[in-house]
Amino acid sequence: MGLQRAAALVIVVLAAGCATKRPAPVVERAPEPPPPRVEAPRPAPPKPAEKPIATHVVKRGETLVGIALQYGLDYRELAAWNGITNPNVISTGQTLMLGAPAGAPPVSAATPVATPLAPSGPVIESRPLANTDKIKVEPRGQRLPYSDRNLAQLSAVDAGAVAPPASVPAPGPAAAAPPAAPVPSPTPAPAAPEKATGTADEAIDWTWPVKGKVLSGFTEASKGIDIGGKKGAPVLAASGGRVVYAGTGLRGYGKLVIIKHNDTWLSAYAHNENILVKEQQEVKRGQKIAEMGSTDADQVKLHFEIRRQGKPVDPAKLLPSP
Repeated sequence: MGLQRAAALVIVVLAAGCATKRPAPVVERAPEPPPPRVEAPRPAPPKPAEKPIATHVVKRGETLVGIALQYGLDYRELAAWNGITNPNVISTGQTLMLGAPAGAPPVSAATPVATPLAPSGPVIESRPLANTDKIKVEPRGQRLPYSDRNLAQLSAVDAGAVAPPASVPAPGPAAAAPPAAPVPSPTPAPAAPEKATGTADEAIDWTWPVKGKVLSGFTEASKGIDIGGKKGAPVLAASGGRVVYAGTGLRGYGKLVIIKHNDTWLSAYAHNENILVKEQQEVKRGQKIAEMGSTDADQVKLHFEIRRQGKPVDPAKLLPSP
């Protein structure tokens, strides 16, 4: 019996030891996530290199207007870019920038630039004291006795009217009053021509500037064509645009009109008798801008040029079939 008790005691002790033993904790060790990928900042794209501004060195005999026409520019812009206040004064060997310097404000019609070589005569141009057919009569150092006749003459001169004849008898009491002159009815203004349909640099709707026979065709020397006609015949704008020059500042062209149609195209109209537009004036295709003449020419004709970025091109290849 004692042996059985000892065995039972051993079993109890072993069971108690097994019951009090705790299993080791199980810890799951998942792999740690990789750190977020940090991308290096992309380098800023390099700024495009500024294109150098083209220049022109003034040669002997050149004028600012001629240089502007050569490169398809407005002489006012050319003068403003180079700090020239008098376009008539440029020096041989002077270097002119053919573009606006960085930060330069745009050139407008109000930019103060002197007008080159103002023509004389009854020409409607952007010229002071040259835009009227009337002659201003300055007062003479002469005293006249007071009378109704002298007062009427002076009043007529001041008003720009013709003085009445010297021998106009005063009507007597029995004289019949002359009939009142009929008041002319106002003439309706002609319809404005349509604008040029082309607006893109290459889309220009051209028309012939005058009606006449082509006297000489285009050559590299002539830079344009000569068209015959009658003195005083209308000269029309070949397309819509802005008048960038109107005057006599270019030798050999006489009274000249230059129209800038866009950044690509210019047209020039030379040897006119009268100029009917002003600089910086907007004109429409087919609008009358001048009258044919023979200034700086051996006969009445229109010298007509079309220039693409200043380079002369044959107008016959652009104008419609006559």
